[in-house]
Amino acid sequence: MTTIALETGDGSIDALLDVPEGDGPWPGVVVVHDAVGYGSDIEAINERIAAAGYLSLTPNLYARGGRARCITRVFRELLSQRGRALDDILAARDHLIAEPQCSGTIGIVGFCMGGQFALLMGPKGFAASAPFYGTPLPRRLNETLDASCPIVASFGTRDPMGIGAPARLRKIVADKKIPADIKVYPQTGHSFANQLPAQPLLRITGFGYNEAATTDAWSRVFAFFGEHLRPRA
Repeated sequence: MTTIALETGDGSIDALLDVPEGDGPWPGVVVVHDAVGYGSDIEAINERIAAAGYLSLTPNLYARGGRARCITRVFRELLSQRGRALDDILAARDHLIAEPQCSGTIGIVGFCMGGQFALLMGPKGFAASAPFYGTPLPRRLNETLDASCPIVASFGTRDPMGIGAPARLRKIVADKKIPADIKVYPQTGHSFANQLPAQPLLRITGFGYNEAATTDAWSRVFAFFGEHLRPRA
């Protein structure tokens, strides 16, 4: 893993880059972190994606100013669906496309807050989107997903913020004929694929890591990415 300076329209920010072993070119994947931000969990996710054969790049959406101020700003931009956070994600996409080892095809993965961004960015030059519990679903999602890329989405039944979200997303993608794989995991909650601190407390509140669901979800994501990000023979 390497920390790079990612050039954006508003100066440079730091980003985590993982490169697969062997010879490229490889497809790229932009990873959008959750509200927690950088940590060992997001580093492990970046490494998992690279090990599956993808250039993996996570921009630090909290790079400008203090964490509390950045969180407020990023959530405000998520609600308005415009601003520096979205520009930073597009800068990460463009950085991967410009990499000599990149095939030029880019996917996007996001968790929690990042899952909402992954849905929003689906129509913006990505070949596939993988939101993990991107709940609550973004506003005006029906209009936002016009011309979206294919979507592989994962939810937990015990997500207190996700009531009704899978059914709503299924209806939207069906109406728009967007290729999709949407799965809801029983007895799992929000952040089931993130290993965050204070796991016992998180499970009580409807959050928490679930290894079996995580393994299955990543298997689905990589199968979906294999179909949509890799050139067919």
